[in-house]
Amino acid sequence: MRRGPGTFRFLPAVGLLAAGLCTGASVPTPTESPPGNNSCLGLYECVPGILLPTWLPQDPSPGDKAARAIVYFVAMVYMFLGMSIIADRFMASIEVITSQEREVVVKKPNGETFTTMVRVWNETVSNLTLMALGSSAPEILLSIIEVCGHNFEPGELGPATIVGSAAFNMFVIMAICISVVPDGEHRKIKHLRVFFITAFWSIFAYIWLYLILSVSSPGEVEIWEAVITFAFFPCLVLLAWVADRRLLMYRYLHKHYRADKRRNIVLQVTGSDSSSPKADIEMDGVSKASQDPPDSWPGWQQPEEETRRVVTGILKDLRQKHPDKEPEQLLEMANYQALLHQQKSRAFYRIHATRCMTGEGNILKRHAAEQTRRVLSVPLQTPECPLRQGVSLSFQPARYQCFENCGWVHLTVVREGGREDLPVAVDYRTEDGSANAGSDYEYSEGTLVFKPGETLKEISVGIIDDDIFEEDEHFFVRLGNLRSGDAEGMFDCDSAEHPKGRLVSPLTATVTILDDDHAGIFTFEDKVHHVSESVGVMELRVLRTSGARGTVIIPYRTVEGTARGGGVDYEDTFGELEFLNDETMKAIQVKIVDDEEYEKQENFFVVLEKPRWMKRGISALLLTDDDEDNKKLSAEEEEARRIAEMGKPILGEHSKLEVVIEESYEFKSTVDKLIKKTNLALVIGTHSWREQFMEAITVSAGDGDEDDDAREEKLPSCFDYVMHFLTVFWKVLFAFVPPTEYWNGWACFVTCMFAIGLLTAFINDLASHFGCTVGLKDSVTAVIFVALGTSIPDTFASKVAALQDQYADASIGNVTGSNAVNVFLGIGLAWSVAAIYWASKGQEFRVHPGSLAFSVTLFTIFAFVTISVLLYRRRPHIGGELGGTRRGKLVTCAIFISLWLVYVVFSALEAYCHIKGF
Repeated sequence: MRRGPGTFRFLPAVGLLAAGLCTGASVPTPTESPPGNNSCLGLYECVPGILLPTWLPQDPSPGDKAARAIVYFVAMVYMFLGMSIIADRFMASIEVITSQEREVVVKKPNGETFTTMVRVWNETVSNLTLMALGSSAPEILLSIIEVCGHNFEPGELGPATIVGSAAFNMFVIMAICISVVPDGEHRKIKHLRVFFITAFWSIFAYIWLYLILSVSSPGEVEIWEAVITFAFFPCLVLLAWVADRRLLMYRYLHKHYRADKRRNIVLQVTGSDSSSPKADIEMDGVSKASQDPPDSWPGWQQPEEETRRVVTGILKDLRQKHPDKEPEQLLEMANYQALLHQQKSRAFYRIHATRCMTGEGNILKRHAAEQTRRVLSVPLQTPECPLRQGVSLSFQPARYQCFENCGWVHLTVVREGGREDLPVAVDYRTEDGSANAGSDYEYSEGTLVFKPGETLKEISVGIIDDDIFEEDEHFFVRLGNLRSGDAEGMFDCDSAEHPKGRLVSPLTATVTILDDDHAGIFTFEDKVHHVSESVGVMELRVLRTSGARGTVIIPYRTVEGTARGGGVDYEDTFGELEFLNDETMKAIQVKIVDDEEYEKQENFFVVLEKPRWMKRGISALLLTDDDEDNKKLSAEEEEARRIAEMGKPILGEHSKLEVVIEESYEFKSTVDKLIKKTNLALVIGTHSWREQFMEAITVSAGDGDEDDDAREEKLPSCFDYVMHFLTVFWKVLFAFVPPTEYWNGWACFVTCMFAIGLLTAFINDLASHFGCTVGLKDSVTAVIFVALGTSIPDTFASKVAALQDQYADASIGNVTGSNAVNVFLGIGLAWSVAAIYWASKGQEFRVHPGSLAFSVTLFTIFAFVTISVLLYRRRPHIGGELGGTRRGKLVTCAIFISLWLVYVVFSALEAYCHIKGF
């Protein structure tokens, strides 16, 4: 994978510069400090934190103060690394939880039912609940822990971190996602309705925050305000779910719209023609030609069909590119590519970015390498031939055919296994079927004796010929009474407990006598023939029964049904079959085109035409159609003509064969196997503590080229070793977290929540101590440093998603949802607890607007501008929210980065009273 532009490499420098401008400049003495700004200068007196005490003495020398600042800063960065590692485990548990499936029975409109697997969690609901919680857990828990850990007093660090992180996500991360997409490519949001909902709530959340801080009850947060703030979270999830499922009014809004030349909006129903398809608003991220699955199909999930389509295409391409590869090799290659091209969740990209950053390696390449090693480590097991106990006798083959003029038919009995020096004997006799002994064949019975070393014996049965037209007939020959002998040739019956030999199937041979007095009846074996599309060339047998006299030509041709000829589903075939005298079977070959469809049920027909008898002798004279001069035939000639008419070739019952082309069972099984293996929860989840500790101490190559053929795991770089060394303590420590396989991921989820909360408490204390040591206010420290530290993993995750995903939902679509969830959970829950606590004591929960209100207002304005720019980029000449031309990307990135810089600088200036806030 190519490295993205170094947009975020200068971000710490920008933060330090802004802090330096604010703390180092001469500060005018305001006549009255704004509410909430108790001091326009930074705090130089540190107070004990939730877990960490103050570093005494309180007034160190400048050198000691610089050393303390470095220690606090390095410790805070190290805590952020630990937060990334435990968040990796946390997101893995969320991926396992949200990937749980259940089996449902789906009923189609025609009444047909089929069983399919659907996910328990709706994708939109999981993105706005567990995924957003996993992505923003540090910010949310920081706000909650700060309030609860400081005697339910409002703090600046938590809310400022939420707003600062939202600004970084909205401006910087989106700028990076736009810039890393290769020139000329673009990514669009697929679920546009859901994006509209989350974008609205991401802006409304901060407008609401300003209203309760500065308008509704300035300086105070009442219980109803805090509770409503928290209650907006389920409202957001419910509305997004309704939009995703097209329930209520959204069912009637699924239309395409276009603008005419007068800019009037013209309603266009789905499926109608459009003169300007590029102007259509795609609310589902699907083209106008596509049709939604019927709403009457409960449990239907488009992602499953999409995954099946992608896997099918991958298998086709691999078979064309690598025709010499073994099936197992193709399966592993297809598994890697299916995982590479699969629609991935936000959790996967977050985990992938963290592991590449900390030296744990590329998830997909590491998984592919492990699968390859596992296949190679399996020893080849040669099938063991079963021990043969004693001698076995049987007919080989079990079916025989002969004409009634053949004289004799010879049947073969084979001896296998046992001692070769042991003589054996077996009795045989004939039995009537439709053929009768004495009139159709000669009755026969006797004993076959196998001397030492003999393995084959023949039974000969005489066949009786007649001149009567009759159907094909059959009789049987059975074996019985097996006996073994000694060196003198004395035979005894074997004991049941210790047999020296045995008769094995087939014990009975069937002999069919074909009538040779008739030209024959020509027919297919069955009325319907099912064939797999992977068969290549199909052979259809045409049988000649009830006679085989003379040479007969049978014309044939293929006729289209639902299957199309001309090389689409099969190759058109026509011609003639020439049956020579005494020839009873011919084959028609039809080439079937293998288009490797997962499900297929199409048919065509093969039709036999009227037979032509190549007449010979008296038949040629008596069956002429043009009786010259109306010549009268004698009585003998009339009888001969009548006999010849009875012997003419005719078509049988199955002269029109229906051929049903079905999907290849092997191909369908391979696709099903691949779909099961492409469950990302199996890739990123863990199954045992041993596996977790092995991963913790192993260093692997990080980012690399994600091309289709790069399955091999590369050697780690110097950067990978350095990052592994820095994070190995956290990796080993958090390897004690329960594996994701336990309790379907919930054990890991709960444990990670406690671990993240503990690390968040340390980060809260370190950030406060760092700020007071260097003279930074908590609000500035939060916006510049804490927000940056909590957002770095999301930055790399969004960058990877922008490069690898074909849509923009995973990279920027979830940013808006996370920003809204941060306010509703992080601030709403913390303030609800604090407001209820102070109300129980008969006091008010005082929150001064101060820098928070100013920061929220500034972010809201800039967020509205950002959303407007993103929607403008959906226009046809740009192509989508991400990517586009180089010039377009540079302009958009410059706008977004400028908005973030202005936000950071203005927030810092307002905090230090350089500009007036609220």
